[in-house]
Amino acid sequence: MDVELGEFLRACRGRLRPADVGLPQPTSRRRVTGLRREELAQLAGVSADYYTRLEQGRNRTASPAVLDALARALRLDDTARSHLFDLAGPALAQPRRDLPCAQRVRPVTVRLLEVLDGARCPAFVLGRRTDVLFTNRLAAALITDFDARPAPERNYGRFVFLDPYARKLYPDWDEVVANVAAMLRLDAGRNPGDPWLGKLVEDLSAASEPFRRYWAAHQVHAHTEGPKRYRHPVVGDLTVTYQALMITGADDQELIVYTTEPGSASETAIRHLSGWESPAAWGGKPRQ
Repeated sequence: MDVELGEFLRACRGRLRPADVGLPQPTSRRRVTGLRREELAQLAGVSADYYTRLEQGRNRTASPAVLDALARALRLDDTARSHLFDLAGPALAQPRRDLPCAQRVRPVTVRLLEVLDGARCPAFVLGRRTDVLFTNRLAAALITDFDARPAPERNYGRFVFLDPYARKLYPDWDEVVANVAAMLRLDAGRNPGDPWLGKLVEDLSAASEPFRRYWAAHQVHAHTEGPKRYRHPVVGDLTVTYQALMITGADDQELIVYTTEPGSASETAIRHLSGWESPAAWGGKPRQ
């Protein structure tokens, strides 16, 4: 992971300006867009030579204290700091079990999604690599019926980057895909060497210029809650609030639940969508 660590440090350093970290405003033209290596090293309390070797992958002995100092100097949030430690190597990251061949959704979780369907809450289970493991009927109607797609295409990243319908469905498509690329970056740090993730990144890089651009930015993102807008071909524009809930006892599975504001036009749209019988009208297929 030495290369990834160096690229991440360079990307974070490039996003900071001297004024962002309390350094004097430069009086001459700078050849770098962000902080210089020696400036970051000074802020972190390490030598410029040590930091240069770390960024170039020539030093594999960064201690947790050094990484902590770099995280503070780079103004990293909790998600980016965790990613930094993941990239630093297995000895510093949290130990993880071997990746299973495939993830499965437990029957009790399937039942919960059915209950949420009855409560008019679109919901789905997201696994590693943004694999969509299960959707309830309303989520299939709102987004797309992932269960109706071939197994390799049941992936949210593939959908938002490669399916032309996704550009129409999300008015804020650029923001959506930037966040998905950042989620995949975070997953790559947590699961180094995952061949399925490597194949996904390879495919998206080959087919999508936006993915190549956002992947190269080395941003990381852990989605927790927030608004998301849709422009649905049947019920029109609506806004939902999503919540990402970790599923206890299921490694790396999140339950994504959508709700709407009571009495809002969006709530009315979801109510109408819940009575719609044929997702086939917009690219899915009705469930039996």
